[in-house]
Amino acid sequence: MSREIAIAPLTAEAFAPFGEVIAPEGPPDAMINAGMCARYTDRATLDFAPDGRAGISLFHGQPYALPLTLALVERHPLGSQAFLPLSADPFLVIVAPDAEGRPGRPLAFRTAPGQGVNYRRGTWHGVLTPVGRPALFAVVDYIGPGANLEEHRFEVPYTVGTAVDAKAFAETPDT
Repeated sequence: MSREIAIAPLTAEAFAPFGEVIAPEGPPDAMINAGMCARYTDRATLDFAPDGRAGISLFHGQPYALPLTLALVERHPLGSQAFLPLSADPFLVIVAPDAEGRPGRPLAFRTAPGQGVNYRRGTWHGVLTPVGRPALFAVVDYIGPGANLEEHRFEVPYTVGTAVDAKAFAETPDT
């Protein structure tokens, strides 16, 4: 079995088993602020254990280079976790299906400018992975009691992406 993982564009359909893509796609649900602002309502399902609450944190992630050695994934059993980029820079999203309590073969996606993701509760995923330059994210996740982090280290790491993928990230226009 190959340990190389290709990076695919992030689409709602491809990501659906793992959560939701958060993006202003399709017609807005409402025009607000005297017609100057398009509102896209309820783009992610937040799901938290009963003893917790939603919290908004800021994560400032340092960039990774491609190809990436993927040795670690994590999941959060007590709550969903939404990553909202505060720039239009794309980032790498890595997820893996659950295989009897362990991560299965990972998948990798490249976000389009302005896309964020919401990982469902218990979804195996890679760490925050900006590519090319540092990036700031608003993160909505579980705040409360209990162990909300499980990590899994692969015995044999995967290789994600290629030099061609790195070039595609670098060519994203500044916004």
